[in-house]
Amino acid sequence: MTTETADAARVVVIGAGMAGARLAARMPGVTVIGEETHAPYNRVLLAEVLAGRYAAEVIALPPAEVRRGVRVVRIDRADRLVHCDDGSVVRYGRLVLATGSNPVLPPLRGLGTEMPDGVHAFRTLDDCFALREAVRAGTRNVRAVVIGGGLLGVSAAWALAACGAQVVLAQQGEHLMERQLDAESAGLLRRHLESLGVEVHTECRVRGLRCADGAVRAVELADGYELAAEITVLACGVRPRTGLAHAAGLDVRRGIVVDDGLRTSDPYIHALGDCAEHRGTVYGLAGPALEQADVLAQVLAGRPARYEGTRALTRLTLHGPAAGPAGPFDLAAFGESRPLPGDDVVRLADATRGAYRSVVVRGDRLAGGVLLGDLAAVGTLARTWEDDEPLPAETSLLHLLTNDGGF
Repeated sequence: MTTETADAARVVVIGAGMAGARLAARMPGVTVIGEETHAPYNRVLLAEVLAGRYAAEVIALPPAEVRRGVRVVRIDRADRLVHCDDGSVVRYGRLVLATGSNPVLPPLRGLGTEMPDGVHAFRTLDDCFALREAVRAGTRNVRAVVIGGGLLGVSAAWALAACGAQVVLAQQGEHLMERQLDAESAGLLRRHLESLGVEVHTECRVRGLRCADGAVRAVELADGYELAAEITVLACGVRPRTGLAHAAGLDVRRGIVVDDGLRTSDPYIHALGDCAEHRGTVYGLAGPALEQADVLAQVLAGRPARYEGTRALTRLTLHGPAAGPAGPFDLAAFGESRPLPGDDVVRLADATRGAYRSVVVRGDRLAGGVLLGDLAAVGTLARTWEDDEPLPAETSLLHLLTNDGGF
């Protein structure tokens, strides 16, 4: 193969997160450039690392050749080159943007371009290490405030409590994990967190941070109340990293726009994972990112393949302390947990066993559901929802929730 031909065939991936690493595993020989100094790892398990349940090496992904600690600063589409912050220039035949997402920094008083000491995001392995060190270096009951009650905030609050911190979780919405849970299941989640010592505040708007000597001292609420804090975690969502794509003149909306072949507006550049927008959707979840990587590996190999979207399942397990009364709390959610007018809803709850199941049926199809505690039925329900097929006429709504005729 001549140098010219080799360059034309060369696949370069910007981003060594779960999507980029999965693509590298499916296509040996690609060049992966990653900003983090760590080998690729499973971000889904970051809370387990923060809680001390897993060592960092346990969440490592299968080995992949990655240029670590290198940031791409510019894409030259005309000459098909990427320019890196270490001065190197890499030529590509096909370029894959797997740049992921950045934490959303809310417009809080006292939070500028530089975060005060004690204020942390919760997105990377380095964030985990910094938070664990902050808890260890603090007082015996270091006070931590987590801002944001979505999946990320709930995970961070649980992990900090497992580290021994005194944790307050502040959520602006009416209940926890509003995107995934209905009010009743969110209430069960709240009670579990409170059993672990987490103080939960909902319908609670944060106004700013009170700092002294460059370090956070308290979180100020809109009603004037202050939550003392030596550690503050910003878990207010994520935003696709589209800066490189935008500067290169690619089509960008919420994310980098891609077609069913995961191609951007430049046929030689693809995008996948948290940074990609497909059919108007930015998923921001691990499952779709991995599925996109599998499809793109086929596309880049010249095989017929199309990405038609993913119906993603959210799963969360919160463990209780080893010597405490609270056991593991398992949660699974999919689709739309809140019904629209005319929908049918079936719920089964067992307060004694801490089990809860709810499904929403729209017409003859399963629109979504939530399961807490016993997840034995989740596989059947999730497959029924993912297939988006009409429910059999003989299927009773009650049967959807029971794998054995009951709890």
